[in-house]
Amino acid sequence: MGTAWRRAVAVAAAGLVLAGCGQGAKSASSGDSIAKLEIMAPADPGGGWDQTARSMQSAVSGAKLANSVQVTNVGGAGGTVGLQKLLSERSESFLMITGLVMVGAVETNASPARLEETTPIARLTAEDEVVVVPADSPHKTIDDLLAAVAEKGKGVSITGGSAGGTDHILAGMLLKAKNIEPAKLNYVPYSGGGESLAALLGKKVDAGISGVGEYKEQIKAGKLRALGTSGPNPVPDLNVPTFKDLGVELINWRGVVAPASISAEAKQRLTKLVTDMHASQQWKDELSKKGWTDTFLTGSEFSTFLAKEIGRVKPALQDIGLVK
Repeated sequence: MGTAWRRAVAVAAAGLVLAGCGQGAKSASSGDSIAKLEIMAPADPGGGWDQTARSMQSAVSGAKLANSVQVTNVGGAGGTVGLQKLLSERSESFLMITGLVMVGAVETNASPARLEETTPIARLTAEDEVVVVPADSPHKTIDDLLAAVAEKGKGVSITGGSAGGTDHILAGMLLKAKNIEPAKLNYVPYSGGGESLAALLGKKVDAGISGVGEYKEQIKAGKLRALGTSGPNPVPDLNVPTFKDLGVELINWRGVVAPASISAEAKQRLTKLVTDMHASQQWKDELSKKGWTDTFLTGSEFSTFLAKEIGRVKPALQDIGLVK
């Protein structure tokens, strides 16, 4: 499996178009339509990966690109439990949602399953992160929150997705920007966005970090207060600053990968399906509804991008004290 990944990256580096990785037992012609598409969200319901999987389900079904689309949730350990399951999957019509969160979780969990062992299909979206507090929190700005962390250390709790994921990385970057020791961070990880939202609304934590889409409705409803976003530009409708003044910028991306064992024809078929989905009005509607940025990328370009992400994340995690 690792060999298949390395071959894919080598082909990408040569500027060639990948036809596929490995061979599978259920080979099918690239002209065949997909009868049943399976999409795994490697997290509990309610989070960004789950939302992405169900948006894909809605768009693929609405555009009639597959006869049926089934979504399953396999949560745990920043997606690495789902990643391990993917490596044993033999279906040639199977996709798993992945993203920057999983790249970090593989390192922080010392996962034996790695993204290098999958077949890259497509990058789909990017989303700014947002830092929020309950509406009645005394912290009015990101500086207020970070000052409280500097003073009280672990007495201030910040929730987000799984340890080592994008939310955790952003928390560490914000502390580093203010020269606050990483040891002072009290990060409370959850495998699904729904759980972190419940902890915030129940005032079990002082602050939360997630993708804008996961907290946006509660911010609009006045139940959460946004302190800032992590992208290069302000997010429409939120009316909060970015973290550029702190020298912090981070965007969470999401995409899909398939088992390494699939045939070249199956990879072509899945890539075509996702490409057709991306071109559909149904997918455009999902992007607009969720506020996601379209960053579609397939083939050798996505393989190269993913290899670079894997190469840069471990040093970033080491820099902020999340891995040795």
